Amino acid sequence: MSTSTASRSTTEPEWEGHLKGSTAYRRILAGLALAGVATFAQLYSTQAVLPLMANELQISASEAALTISLATVGLALTVLPWSFLADRIGRVRAMTIGIAAATVLGILVPLAPTFPLVLSLRALEGMALGGIPAIAIAYLNEEVSKVHSALAAGSYVAGTTLGGLSGRLLAGPVGEMWGWRAAALSVSVLAAVSAVLFLLLVPKPRRFTPSAAGGLRGALKTLSAHSSNPRLLALYIQAFLLMGGFVAVYNYLGFRLHAEPFGLPATVVSLIFLAYLSGTVSSRWGAGLSMRFGRRTVLLAGIAIMTLGLGLTLWNNIAAVLAGLVVFTGGFFAAHSIGSGWTGIIASTGRAQAASLYNLSYYLGSSVIGWAGGLAFQAFGWAALAWTVIALGCTTAVITAVVHRPPARESAVVVPSA
Repeated sequence: MSTSTASRSTTEPEWEGHLKGSTAYRRILAGLALAGVATFAQLYSTQAVLPLMANELQISASEAALTISLATVGLALTVLPWSFLADRIGRVRAMTIGIAAATVLGILVPLAPTFPLVLSLRALEGMALGGIPAIAIAYLNEEVSKVHSALAAGSYVAGTTLGGLSGRLLAGPVGEMWGWRAAALSVSVLAAVSAVLFLLLVPKPRRFTPSAAGGLRGALKTLSAHSSNPRLLALYIQAFLLMGGFVAVYNYLGFRLHAEPFGLPATVVSLIFLAYLSGTVSSRWGAGLSMRFGRRTVLLAGIAIMTLGLGLTLWNNIAAVLAGLVVFTGGFFAAHSIGSGWTGIIASTGRAQAASLYNLSYYLGSSVIGWAGGLAFQAFGWAALAWTVIALGCTTAVITAVVHRPPARESAVVVPSA
């Protein structure tokens, strides 16, 4: 018995994680992609039908956008508690609880008789979903080989784009035919199916070790260390500013396309979310290029592409607006895939908390800037919103360039031959 125990303790630390191409690696990515569908389809389920909701409930654009903002506020408030819970009970188990609770709440949303109750349920739904994004990245960093961690993170982010896209594409046509409530219900059913498939696919963790309860003092010490790390802080600022701008663009572009000079119906407007496919590609593309050119270079390039695309949307030409949206979305997800994966590399300890702080910043940006952008849009039009988001991108690029100087080639990862 002692010999067996000694043998395990000798061999287990030598395991360096699942390698690209292995069955477990593919199951991890497929399972987390389905978790992304269950999470992000629900989180943004009302975004494609915001104009319909505003019209049916007789509320303003910014009030309708609260169904997105309050959900993301709920998520932001719970990412840290979820990360500490995941340290105790396990990553997969925590994600399972979160997805199941969110799916039940998502089914209740379209049944709510009043708008305040809709908002309350959306906030609770977001709180349940707080257990997914940060834990998924921590799970990847623990279970996948470091050599392939950037690529795996990019693949996960690509899966989240498909999740967000599927929910929006489903909600648009359903909402056009039967109203926003039917649209929200259809997305919840999609999320439930994805959640079941996630449970069937995702492998049991091999590297996870439950953490002893460190109490409030231990938690604050971990969070303080991450928050005072300039490199992590720069990534948190990036997440806040870029995600806020990104959500603002998608929240209010639909209102612009419904109005003159475009006058497009809801079903057609929902097709703008096909631009998410560029993010599906760029997430993996950015992660792959980071192995050759470094994370800093690819992150800055993603921000530049993002702002260039947004500039194209200033034209009152539908082709230019759509092309600009595709470019903008691709640039954003390239930058996001680098930022989200980089937190787990910089943080040598407390990775779940490091990733949670990133997600806290990310979804606070979505909530605050994503909603406040509507005030600029309603008061001064699309140009004011677009230039504001461009300014946020430029600010992020300057911070990234200054803080993440390339002294040591930490991002030049040796890529093994296939």
